[in-house]
Amino acid sequence: MAPGRVNKFFSSLHFHRGSAPSAHVSTSTSPQPPPEVDDVGRVHAGSKIPLRLDTKEHFDRIGRFRILVMGRANAGKTTILQRVCNTTDLPEVFDGKGNKIDAKIVEASIGRGHHNIENELVFQGNPGFIFHDSCGFEAGSANEFELMNEFVAHRATTLKLEQRIHAIWFCIPMTDFHRTITAAEARFFNKCDTGSVPVIVLLTKADTLNFAAIEQLLDEGKTIEAAKEQAFGLEKQMLTNIQTKIARELAQCTFPPKGYLPLNNMNGPCADCTLLLRCTADALDQVALLQLLITTQQANLVLNIEYAVIQ
Repeated sequence: MAPGRVNKFFSSLHFHRGSAPSAHVSTSTSPQPPPEVDDVGRVHAGSKIPLRLDTKEHFDRIGRFRILVMGRANAGKTTILQRVCNTTDLPEVFDGKGNKIDAKIVEASIGRGHHNIENELVFQGNPGFIFHDSCGFEAGSANEFELMNEFVAHRATTLKLEQRIHAIWFCIPMTDFHRTITAAEARFFNKCDTGSVPVIVLLTKADTLNFAAIEQLLDEGKTIEAAKEQAFGLEKQMLTNIQTKIARELAQCTFPPKGYLPLNNMNGPCADCTLLLRCTADALDQVALLQLLITTQQANLVLNIEYAVIQ
């Protein structure tokens, strides 16, 4: 390891969430003020929390990191989860009591329009994550919306810490960029109070905007060669404009999301989930949850070093 990287690694061991890592090893010996953390590990506003804080007891009670994934059909949700868990396999499905459900039964149920948000999706590539899929309400079903709302309200506040959801990934595919926010999605951000559980909007399949950019340039009279050359710049501009529009719309809602993140080429062999995990980590307000997320993503050495989590 090069000297510069060694220094960066050691400096990251003193890294506090919310501040940039120092470019050199700190030599200060002055005492640090105690972190402001409540009984369940929540970070008080304005408090810089060292990530090596001893939260083992609370950490152990949480169990595994639980994420609710939401979004329209064909938003690329399964692909994202596979990349996060470093696998190409489909997940195993368990009911709320931990009993494994036959995949054929699950597929048949979804095919009939029935879906149970209580079911747990677990990838053997990384069983430290548990995912829930909200499939249903995005199509406009009032009943599915109420089931989802009840699930979030309960799982965000339950005293059984091992059953709590810790983050929500809300997927909006850029294949439908002409209709940025649907009525059902606006209803979620206006009616569903997720409490301390952060909602992160993922602009999935952002790379498909390249085709839209080429088409626009061709319509403007560019040759196919010129359109391909200029498409990347226009694609970036389109994505910025779409994200700005979505953020402006959702900012007017009662419960706006905590962050936004475009995702590109998640179905590629070199897909990288570092930005997604970092965005999720930065949105958490509990030290123990931050530790759990980073240590659960075992393969991501960059984040393990960056957040300096000592197990």
